[in-house]
Amino acid sequence: MEPAQPADRVPTDATPPDGQPPVPPTAGATPPAGEPALVESTGAVPPADAGAVPPADAGEQPAPPARKEKARSERSPKDMALSLLVLLVPIALLLAFYRGFLGGDAPVTVDAAPVFEQARAANAFPVAEPRGLGSDWRTVSARYQTESGGGTLRIGYVTPEGRGAQLVESNLPAEKLLPAELSGGQPQGPAELPGGASWQRYTARGNEQAFVLLEPNRTVIAVGDAAEAELRELVTSLR
Repeated sequence: MEPAQPADRVPTDATPPDGQPPVPPTAGATPPAGEPALVESTGAVPPADAGAVPPADAGEQPAPPARKEKARSERSPKDMALSLLVLLVPIALLLAFYRGFLGGDAPVTVDAAPVFEQARAANAFPVAEPRGLGSDWRTVSARYQTESGGGTLRIGYVTPEGRGAQLVESNLPAEKLLPAELSGGQPQGPAELPGGASWQRYTARGNEQAFVLLEPNRTVIAVGDAAEAELRELVTSLR
């Protein structure tokens, strides 16, 4: 008799009963309890490609090409011109209102009467004041300044034609006053003016011209870029 075998072991002899051929053990046989099952690989697993791009998520949409985005952001010259026009129209309206209703281009005028009184009170020289000038002659500056050796009165005007003219009266020496006021202007001969005073025509800085009256105790100058006729009107109005 053969010794008895444990129940959990598979008999080494796989001969079936009744003279049938032996059956080989199958790969799917259950391993004995307590032993790990052996799994045979059916094929080699290819290594992962480090440079491969993972497939895109099916839920994500591809970004549009940059060229199309740039094309949509560009504005046509017509659109830019319309935008500029929208900005310029209110500015033009405000400027027209400022000039037409608020007098934005009108120069700021001053009252020269107190300055004439100050010059007379100083009693440095006889003070002449324009009389009879029209309201379109606008006084824009007035100052009396005392200096070593005398005083100087300066009155600035905007003429009816919108030019500049200045009246200067002083008892400073003419050789000092004329180069400073006329920037080295030269005499051009006598000016034929009513009243009998000996006025001289002078050149001045840039495109300016001047009428000069030289007297022992004062010098009077009318200078500016105003027309000669306007300077003559200023000079002949002095009283």
